[in-house]
This record gives sequence, structure tokens and C-alpha cells, in this order.
Amino acid sequence: MGVGLLGIQTHAAAQGAWPEKPVTLVVPYSAGGPTDVVARMLAIPMGKSLGQTVIVENTVGAGGTIAPARVAKAAPTGYTILIHHMGMATAPALYKKLPYDPLKDFEYVGQVLDVPMTLLSRKDFPANTFPELLKYVKANKDKVSLANAGVGAVSQLCGLLLMSQIGVDLTTVPYKGAGPALNDLMGGQVDLLCDQTTQTAPVIKEGNRVKVFGVTTPKRLSSMPNVPTLDEQGLKGFDVRVWHGVYAPRGTPPAVIEKINVALRAALQDDVVKQRLADLSSEIVPMDKVTPEALHSHLASEIAKWGKVIRAAGIQGE
Repeated sequence: MGVGLLGIQTHAAAQGAWPEKPVTLVVPYSAGGPTDVVARMLAIPMGKSLGQTVIVENTVGAGGTIAPARVAKAAPTGYTILIHHMGMATAPALYKKLPYDPLKDFEYVGQVLDVPMTLLSRKDFPANTFPELLKYVKANKDKVSLANAGVGAVSQLCGLLLMSQIGVDLTTVPYKGAGPALNDLMGGQVDLLCDQTTQTAPVIKEGNRVKVFGVTTPKRLSSMPNVPTLDEQGLKGFDVRVWHGVYAPRGTPPAVIEKINVALRAALQDDVVKQRLADLSSEIVPMDKVTPEALHSHLASEIAKWGKVIRAAGIQGE
């Protein structure tokens, strides 16, 4: 009995002292991409709250599935955690042999934010308005290229929804991340790209590197009031917003999950973070969604929603 009690006390003490070393926040996508931008924005204030450095680590590959697999297999100590966007919900339908179960292999910390998307073209694309864009792509569909950040990336899903609603199949060009895709768009190597505002807003505000044809939310963005929605320009019901969540390996102690959650909440209420996210046209979710229960529930509903879309489109990851 005494040994058991000592073990319990030691475990409790270990939780109380947590964290005793830096925490690694794993990002499934390349440095400079939208999710990476969010992660690095949160890392500093989360570290202040935890009293330890939060190190952002990019673990890229396999459509964003290598990073979750790594975190799922990590020691459940809270020192390796994951930030992932809605790709966490689309992977089960995309991959026949997914090396983890999003609903069983993780502990859930909380939702983070919703990021709108924008439809962009290279700066010298022939069309200047969305109606002109529609007319041009329908007449030149074999010549028009649509970039994305790879199989299963949100930019690919946004592009699929776009092609479905306008009734045109374009030549898709997959990249290893949203950053390289945007760079090639600005360089004129590809024609179109649907990407998150965390990456595109600064470029759009420069005014001379790309053309913007619309935002993917039902309402216009307060930070881009002159950019119309795709919905108001004829694509009724077009709504793609990228949600993010923070996860830990299954079995991470509740006390540790609570500390990470407190740090996440503190970061989302940090004035610098709030201003930067506002500048990037992103919306922090209400605090009642920054909970383990809310993230798990939302993930389950999104898996069901996107599973239907992906299976109907016949997409399959490699």
C-alpha cells in the first residue's frame, strides 16, 4: 500500500512540476505556410504562460499525415503536441491506411481559430473580375492551371468545390505546401490559387503582386471590405473556412492537458496575437470552443461532413 501511495504522490508531483523542459508544437506543413504562421504566433505567448519555451517543429509529408502519426506515437507527457487544421478531419476519407485514428489516438486541447480563404490569380491573368474569370476559364479550361498545397490540403478542397460549382475541370498543380504554391503564383508559373488569409492577406494588401477575385466566407471580411464574397458573385452557398485545433497524445494526464489549455487560452487573448490575427483576417473562436470537449465534437462532425465530399469527388491520397 505504501509503495502505491508513493507512486501516486510522485505522479502528482510530476504533473505539478510540468513543464520542466521545452514543449514541441508539431506542424504538419512547411515553414511559412498558413498553419505554421498560426503556430509561431501562438508559441511565444503559450511559452510565457507555461514558463518554458514552445518550439515549433515542421514535420512535413504525406499530405499532412506524418505529423499527427508522430504525435500519436509520442510519449503521453505533454512535451510533444500538435496543431492541425481541418486536414485532421479530411484524412480518414483520403487515406485507406491512415496510421492513426483522429477520434481515438489523441487527447484534445481546444479549437483555435477559423481562417477564411481567398481566390487569387497571378497579377497578369487576363481576367480582372470574377465574372470575367468565369468566362475566361470556361473558354480556356485546358490552358488554366489551379495550384494547391498537395493532396488533402485545404487549398485542394477549396479548388475542388470551386470547380464543382462552376462546372469546369482545370489543370491542377500540387505543391509541397502552400508557401511554394503562392510563390509560384506570384512568379507567374501558375494561374490560380485558393488559399488561407493567414498567408494571402499581406500579399493582397501590397496590391500589385496578385489579383484577388473573392473570399470564401458568406460575409465580406472587415479587413477586406472591398473584396466581394464568391457567394454574392453567384456561387451560392460557397463557404470554406479553415478551423484549427491543438492535440496531445492519447493518455496525456488531464492535469497536463489543462495546463496546455490554459496556455492556449492565454495566447488567444494576448493583445499582440489578437491584432496579428485580425490583420490576417482570421477569427479567434469563442472561448467556449477552446475546450477538449468542443474540439472532439467539432472534429467528429467535420469528419462526417468532409467524408461525403471527398468520397463523392473520388479523391484518394497516396
